[in-house]
Amino acid sequence: MGGKDLLLRKIRGGDELSGAERLKLCLMLSYPAVIAQLSSVLMQYIDTSMVGHLGASAGASIGLVSTCMWLLGGFCMACTSGFSVQVAHLVGANDFAGARQVLRQGLVSALAFSLVLGLIGAAVSGPLPHWLGGGEDISKDASDYFLICALFIPFMQMDWMCATMLQASGEMRIPSLLNIGMCILDVGFNYLFIYILEMGVVGAALGTGLAELITAGAMFYFVSVRSPELNLLQDKGSFRPTGQVLGKAWGISGPMALQNILMRGAYIAATVIVAPLGTIAIAANSFAITAESFCYMPGHGISDAATTLVGQSVGAGRKPLAKNFAWICTAMGMTTMGLLAIVLYAFAPQIMAMLSPDEGVISLGARVLRIEAFAEVFYAASIVAYGVFVGAGDTKVPSFLNFGSMWIMRIIPAIFLTRKLGLVGFWLAMAFELSFRGIIFLVRLARGRWLSQH
Repeated sequence: MGGKDLLLRKIRGGDELSGAERLKLCLMLSYPAVIAQLSSVLMQYIDTSMVGHLGASAGASIGLVSTCMWLLGGFCMACTSGFSVQVAHLVGANDFAGARQVLRQGLVSALAFSLVLGLIGAAVSGPLPHWLGGGEDISKDASDYFLICALFIPFMQMDWMCATMLQASGEMRIPSLLNIGMCILDVGFNYLFIYILEMGVVGAALGTGLAELITAGAMFYFVSVRSPELNLLQDKGSFRPTGQVLGKAWGISGPMALQNILMRGAYIAATVIVAPLGTIAIAANSFAITAESFCYMPGHGISDAATTLVGQSVGAGRKPLAKNFAWICTAMGMTTMGLLAIVLYAFAPQIMAMLSPDEGVISLGARVLRIEAFAEVFYAASIVAYGVFVGAGDTKVPSFLNFGSMWIMRIIPAIFLTRKLGLVGFWLAMAFELSFRGIIFLVRLARGRWLSQH
């Protein structure tokens, strides 16, 4: 049994962990997820570059509807968290049979939910670009892209559900490797469909969807057959959802789903604010968001580790340990994203040039990236701290904080700043809001009330 497994057993068994062991465990659970996120960013850069080289209109068509895909994806993630947090708590309490029961019910519930979500997305795909203020030059591609992505939502949901279940059990390496493989498949399929078969934006959607389908199958195999803790072949259980499990899932997922509506609604509002600025601004905004992921995706990897460690510590009844893990992971996230922000600022033009050959897009994108670089440290605090709160089952207050910060501190100022300064004004508002959000999340983390939720 490896060092990571021994340390996780110490959490579950109530054994004392030294400071060095706690740091080691945070690093051991974080680095596979961070590597996977960085590889995802690299592949996303390549993917975006493929579309970007088709022209600014192609990039703008995807950027126009991307916020709505985030909305649907946010619902999928909320659904996933409702069950995976329960699994983390049960694994921490050494109740592996109970964890498998939650896994069974989670798989069925998530599949049913994602099928409905995908059909809704497909139904609105036609008029959606016009609702968002897109011009006729990009609406057709935007609609086709969103339709195909919506139809693949069930596979995305199952991929996320199985991956987070593995992470909740303490297995970070397998989901990370499979997600790296998905990124490679995505690039390969996109090259085939975009260039060889000359399908353009539609090809990008098909390539991503097929990569998700294959990865979802592999994730399901590893969680249901190969996982020592969650192997469904170990016992017989019902896949029929129960009121108890669904009730706990709703208690976690409900606030996250509401937050998703309000937060992603803010992203959609942001798209409406940016859309009148024209194709170049839409493309620069979309590509800059992709470029910024170079900084913040590693933070999400550390956040995943924080959710697992806090979840298992809370499940084991070890709240002081959970708080210690929370601060270690938050410090790691802030340090990592701070260092990457320096790189982002220094090489902003070169990074944008990887994504688009258009000089106007490169120039504008580089300007806004350098503004955003100053917010990355506090952005890291909000990302990792939120993962901590989810691990403890505390989602109501953080969801309210996210909502208030986004709408009051970003969207309202952005309306006025964008009118005066264009896209630069919008990103100034964004940088200010992310810094503010990080500060209020650090305050909540320090007060420790999130530990009283379980």
